[in-house]
Amino acid sequence: MAINKKALQGAIALAGVSAFALTACTGPSGGTPSNGASGAASTIAYGTTDKVTALDPAGSYDNGSFMVMNQIFPFLLNSKPGGADPVPDIAESASFTKPTEYTVKLKSDLKWANGHTLDSKDVKFSFDRQVKIKDPNGPSSLLTNIASISTPDAQTVVFTLKLANDQTFAQILSSPAGPIVDDEVFPADKLLSDDGIVKAKAFHGQYTIESYNKNTLISLKPYADYKGVLDKAANGGATIKYYTDQSNMKLDIQQGNLDVANRSLSATDIEDLKKDSKVKVHVGPGGEMRYIVFNYNVMPFGAKTADADPAKAHAVRQAVANLVDRQAIADQVYKGTYLPLWSNVPSGFLGANESFKDLYGQDGKPSEDKAKKVLADAGVTTPVTIKLQYNPDHYGKSSGDEYAMVKDQLEKSGLFKVDLQSTEWVTYNSASKADTYPVHQLGWFPDFSDPDNYLTPFFPKGGFMNNHYSNAEVDKLISKQLTESDKATREKDIQDVQKLLAEDISTLPLLQGAQVAVAGTSVKGVESTLDASFKFRLGSVSK
Repeated sequence: MAINKKALQGAIALAGVSAFALTACTGPSGGTPSNGASGAASTIAYGTTDKVTALDPAGSYDNGSFMVMNQIFPFLLNSKPGGADPVPDIAESASFTKPTEYTVKLKSDLKWANGHTLDSKDVKFSFDRQVKIKDPNGPSSLLTNIASISTPDAQTVVFTLKLANDQTFAQILSSPAGPIVDDEVFPADKLLSDDGIVKAKAFHGQYTIESYNKNTLISLKPYADYKGVLDKAANGGATIKYYTDQSNMKLDIQQGNLDVANRSLSATDIEDLKKDSKVKVHVGPGGEMRYIVFNYNVMPFGAKTADADPAKAHAVRQAVANLVDRQAIADQVYKGTYLPLWSNVPSGFLGANESFKDLYGQDGKPSEDKAKKVLADAGVTTPVTIKLQYNPDHYGKSSGDEYAMVKDQLEKSGLFKVDLQSTEWVTYNSASKADTYPVHQLGWFPDFSDPDNYLTPFFPKGGFMNNHYSNAEVDKLISKQLTESDKATREKDIQDVQKLLAEDISTLPLLQGAQVAVAGTSVKGVESTLDASFKFRLGSVSK
């Protein structure tokens, strides 16, 4: 399938199609013989460069970890392949019974793979521990609207919310904050190790984990007693192989050692693979974005630096925004598989605008004159030294080329001197939240298909990035749009908050991309799982 700008824009636009359809109820290729649980004869071999931070849902908030969680843990609500609308998963029903009360009825006779009963106690325990642990690498920031959780009986869970008519709550129950865990296995106040989870067989997804070598190889087996909305796996099992070099992953998919390669191959590799008759390139709706984070404490002139000055720090951020050439990066590094991103809410979602394009540069192109002026007006002596950090494995090898271009774009103006460094993901993920990197790369693969997912997790109280950004008006608008049931009013609120975010520049949006997976020509089900839920479901894939 050709990947061109027109096709990519279409794929990106699809991401927002179902965002507002919420209702009140919502091994090697060739493999080994099946155990009979799924009726399929072959395992599926899946390859990725995404790494697992932690299998414990309270301890990770990244695509690599969530991809595995989606195969092994139950959710109250989930979405069927091909769509993004949340529907009952291990729930029998789920609905607002009052404006601030969301009631879930569980299916009966649910069992964990270890034989433990799965009931309302597990559900309450799962969300309560997320909030209690509040791990800096976890997704507890998604749960801020929960006031309390009660369990009237073993099959009923009642969520009492702080804000009424939460337009995203059903989606949050299917997000990285939503996996349900076994309360007889997981500790209430600390994380459980990956090996501890595997040993305890604390699973109720389409699969259980049969063997686990972290970030090397995972072997999955269909779970015969799975009762969720995804049905039985369409294959006899799956393996997940992790690569440190995407070139090796490309070679394995070409040679048939993998059935599916996903996240991430370089744009050059994808262009090359489109010409290979033994594989097919699949493209799905986009929502992924790349952006630069400014840490308000340790960036140049940040609050904890020796020469702290908020006005000068703001001028530095503005100057960077005036100099970055998104189109050049999209064309030269990503060859059109990414497009320029001009605001914090990507194109295709309700309320998306081009606030950064309106404020910075000149007609979408960099402006050295504007950059020089904002620095001079703030009394900033140039060149300004910026320590810029990026990650070479989690976001793909092309990140090196991307940030080499950012460095060149900033330095050729004569206004900046960039100290460019890189760190592997396992270290990078934690360090980026601990005031280690003054300015650094992040990417975002959405939790669910709604514009709020690009706002609430990011900005109130510094968000999951912990970059010390704070703006009371931003927080107020984000809270307001979250519960606004009138679509036109909500759209305006989302646009207004983007304008404020562009003025402050807590983050600098750079690029927006589509989902891309490469599979063997005999492999089926890949297209259906590259949907606007942004969840890759191995159980949909067969050959």
